Amino acid sequence: MNFGFWDVVQDKVRREPGQLQPQDRAQVAELGGVKSLYSDSYYPEDEFWRLYNKPAYDALKARYDPQGKFKNLYQKCVLRH
Repeated sequence: MNFGFWDVVQDKVRREPGQLQPQDRAQVAELGGVKSLYSDSYYPEDEFWRLYNKPAYDALKARYDPQGKFKNLYQKCVLRH
């Protein structure tokens, strides 16, 4: 199953972007799922790389972008804000 949030519900409490995502990610993980990276992502870097297999990513990055000309996956998916 795939679901996403594209907007914010207006209520009386001011929320920062991504404030509810940790709870959502915890529920998805508990159910054996993985968050797709097509929508906004708010991960601490260590959690991101633990979930998205940093050693495998680094091996591919070294092979196909050895000079590091392109941003890494975390930079593209999380730090783009």
